[in-house]
Amino acid sequence: MSKNQSLPPNSTVDPYSHLQIVQNPDGSITRLFQLPTIAAAPDKEHLKVLTKDIPINPTHNTWIRIFLPAQALNQNSSSTTKLPLIIYFHCGGFILLRASDSFNHDFCCDLAAQVSAVVVSLEYRLAPEHRLPAAYDDAVEALHFIKGSDDVWLRDFADLSKCFLMGTSAGGNIAYHAGFRASLAVDELEPLKIHGLLLHHPFFGGAKRTESELRLVNNPTLPLSSSDLMWDLALPIGVDRDHKYSNPTVGDGPDNCDPIISFGWRIFIAGCDGDPLIYRQVELAEKLKKKGVEVVAKFGEGDCHAVELVDKSKAEVLFYLLKDFIEQN
Repeated sequence: MSKNQSLPPNSTVDPYSHLQIVQNPDGSITRLFQLPTIAAAPDKEHLKVLTKDIPINPTHNTWIRIFLPAQALNQNSSSTTKLPLIIYFHCGGFILLRASDSFNHDFCCDLAAQVSAVVVSLEYRLAPEHRLPAAYDDAVEALHFIKGSDDVWLRDFADLSKCFLMGTSAGGNIAYHAGFRASLAVDELEPLKIHGLLLHHPFFGGAKRTESELRLVNNPTLPLSSSDLMWDLALPIGVDRDHKYSNPTVGDGPDNCDPIISFGWRIFIAGCDGDPLIYRQVELAEKLKKKGVEVVAKFGEGDCHAVELVDKSKAEVLFYLLKDFIEQN
């Protein structure tokens, strides 16, 4: 663990076993558990959502998967109505999972169908082989790729002027940092116009333990030991947990809020008190509000970290809230 971070004595979860990883002598990790993956389906009949993959950077092996509601293809060809664009970053603590993993794919399919949006999910580089800010770099590169893409689905069906960045867990962290970077370069992203950030159970940390982290130290979904290990593997070598990548609220943070405010961006933050990260999510929402950022926070009782990925009934509630948030823009 980090030099300034130690686990409380009642922590009992072995993080390597929990995450099913082995650390190699060269600093890389072997990922022992692989979820089933789903191939893109761009032209299958009887699907509510069509999907296709497009490479971005072959050197980095990054690509996007586009999720297009089938109803968009069935609209009258004379219709000029386009769908909002949601650029999505998957979960996995920066070290695990892929955009094509079954529950990430299914979540984006349901998101596209129920919110009535074109969803673009990014396959970004993972740590520790590619430590932060690699994932942030990949996210910003994807924004530039999308804004200039001649792909017919993006060109004809996605409203690039109504774009939102969304992520789950570590993906929420990526959406946050990529969004704040993008706010400093809006002219370079035209015609892509971001209207807000959708942070779903975002993954943040800090040097000082929070009440929720200590209360849920052995939480089966996200035990503190696993959270610690993921940060140790993801952050730049030599920094502590109060680095801005993990703790944007440290000191007088969050920083660089003025562009967000001036452009009228809104930030949606969802979480629950069964998540060890809840205290950090609430703190971020409160500090953003004090800075003058418009924040819509939805924090529920019970449940677990990123519960909507595995509980479709709760996902439906989330999608309803997101659809309302997007339509208000």
